[in-house]
Amino acid sequence: MTGEPAQTDAEPIEFGSRRGKLIITATVLASGVAFLDGTVVTVALPRIGTDLGAELSALQWVLNAYLLALGALVLVGGALGDLLGRRRVFLAGMWGFAAASLLCAVAWSPEALIGARALQGIFAAMLTPASLAILSSTFAAEHRGRAIGAWSGLSGVTTAIGPFVGGWLVDAASWRWIFLLNLPLLIAAVAVTRAAVPADVGAGDGLGRREILTRVDFPGAALTAAGLGLVVAALIEVERLPSWAVAVSVLIGLATLGGFVGYERRRALPMMPPELFRIRTFTVANLFTVVVYAALTGMGFLISLALQRGLGYSALQAGASTIPLTLMLLAFSARVGALLPRVGARPLLSAGGVLTAAGLLLLSTIGLDTTYLTGVFPGVMVFAVGLVLLVAPVTTTALTDVPGSRQGVASGVNNAVARIAGLLAVAVLPAAAGLSSTGATDPGPLLDGVSTALRIAAVSCVIGAAIAWVGLRPRDCRRTRVSV
Repeated sequence: MTGEPAQTDAEPIEFGSRRGKLIITATVLASGVAFLDGTVVTVALPRIGTDLGAELSALQWVLNAYLLALGALVLVGGALGDLLGRRRVFLAGMWGFAAASLLCAVAWSPEALIGARALQGIFAAMLTPASLAILSSTFAAEHRGRAIGAWSGLSGVTTAIGPFVGGWLVDAASWRWIFLLNLPLLIAAVAVTRAAVPADVGAGDGLGRREILTRVDFPGAALTAAGLGLVVAALIEVERLPSWAVAVSVLIGLATLGGFVGYERRRALPMMPPELFRIRTFTVANLFTVVVYAALTGMGFLISLALQRGLGYSALQAGASTIPLTLMLLAFSARVGALLPRVGARPLLSAGGVLTAAGLLLLSTIGLDTTYLTGVFPGVMVFAVGLVLLVAPVTTTALTDVPGSRQGVASGVNNAVARIAGLLAVAVLPAAAGLSSTGATDPGPLLDGVSTALRIAAVSCVIGAAIAWVGLRPRDCRRTRVSV
């Protein structure tokens, strides 16, 4: 994207060293907050809807404003890190995210909250790719796989623990505290970053502001945001808009995204370099990410509504229902990361896709008379096993054959793909399942719609498993092959 990555003169760092642990702590804290805010809000949505008078479409936007900004700008964030220095952009992203979180906490209307969530997404797009790029550029080659695995696993834990933390805060205090919680975590991450992460020199050091701006693909980001925004808006507002307006919005959005592809092919320094997709493992991992992460994000959104509005759970009870998922990720993510070099990515990702699909099918049987132990817990456990098998391996697979000079942009692409997949899922699944604003408040129709949506998500996970099995080779990721 920018030609050369940011450079540092520091000695390569070992995984088990004190400094290595501090760097992992800083990157996990910051990126964990960004991932946390993608899920922690799901369990608070019913209470937010009540307090702010928000309908289902507004609640979808509370999630999607964040995902849209993050997905559209994460590649720009990666480029800024390469140009200005990853540590500098990482710190700026953390401070900005903290300020946006404060705005979320004091939001007085659905529109104010949606706007503040979009700001969170903008700054998350700066800190998320920078955190992974810092690991890739500071750890020695033989320790890089373990560092990325730890980052993936621990970040996955923060994602999984989000509903429980959110539920506890909503019931104990207010939904506003789910955003205030970010402030001490980010302040701690800033302090550790300043102490442990080595300063680096960006490829744009010495360039003027105008030249730096020309190297960052802001037009590409604008095309992405506009195209996705039009498609998502049409799907979310399908009840309010006439059918012709929905069709026109979708068509213009798709045409805009097509224009983005053409623009990127012609641009000297594209936001999404086409040559990356000539790397088989990178392409397969991103296709897998699209279909599986769409299902995962959609599941989190729908289950929270089903448990609270359908079965009458409190926010804390709904959040606590995912504790087994959190414990599984915490206990086994590192072990799966260590297993990856021995068995390869193909069996892990394929099995992960199948098991997450099985878990979603079990959860799709939830009805008005469902109890937690017989109707929710089995599905959550099977889903958790599948998630453990795929979270760390998919990130490593995406980067394993990417040259070191492209690590930052490659990690940004994978992050963008995951967020865009979730963005589309939150817009598409309720519409595909026939969920309406009225049905979202009536327990019977709500649970019927959620069941249909979860079955659709299960099919998506099976497709992901097939992509991994067909697209990957048995020896892929059996050894660390990340270039430097």
